[in-house]
Amino acid sequence: MAETGAGIPPKDIFVIVPAHNEGEVLAATLKPLLQASYSVVVVDDGSKDGTWQILAKMPVYALRHPVNLGQGAALQTGMTFALRKGARFLAHFDADGQHRPQDIAALLEPVANGEADVALGSRFLRSLDEREVPLGRRIILKTAIVVNALLTGLWLSDAHNGLRVLSREAAAQIHLRENGYAHASEIMIQIRHLKLRIAERPVRVHYSRYTRAKGQSLWNAFNIVIDLLLRRVFK
Repeated sequence: MAETGAGIPPKDIFVIVPAHNEGEVLAATLKPLLQASYSVVVVDDGSKDGTWQILAKMPVYALRHPVNLGQGAALQTGMTFALRKGARFLAHFDADGQHRPQDIAALLEPVANGEADVALGSRFLRSLDEREVPLGRRIILKTAIVVNALLTGLWLSDAHNGLRVLSREAAAQIHLRENGYAHASEIMIQIRHLKLRIAERPVRVHYSRYTRAKGQSLWNAFNIVIDLLLRRVFK
């Protein structure tokens, strides 16, 4: 079995893929991950389409929530399972096909080399990657950077990128309780609280008609901020 650029056997890297009604693109998303020999964990988060039937035909670890609990909950389910299976490194990877499997190796490198505990993908470290982001989405994401910094104390170049790589030790300390998209800020709050070391690496995000249709709206982003603020006030 081929090793990654960091010298880690791909089977030791568990790629966690939360999926909710992604049957249209799921097989195409998973195929290159399987070709790269990663250990793939897909959490079907209460899908109502053919997602579960597709998973039954693929050589992945398939887990299922009987009802939709949200992306944060699906990621936590996948991480807990991967740790029990002995994963050395864990990657978060969206099911809609917007991430490139080859970017996992770039994020893995600083974690495998001991330079960071968590590596985060960023659309805004290279101009060619930033140009791929639609203008409306770019405005939302740039605003999220500031809001995320105020909430978490971490100034990042890309606050809500779903592609991440974590060491086993880091993943074991993180416990997501925000079930929905607000988990993206929650994980940063926990990273800062735990004093985990962060590295950012450039990644390319592919915006197809499908991913644009499923992406977060400005109103949804506003709801995420309000939810986080209320939880911090009343916790």
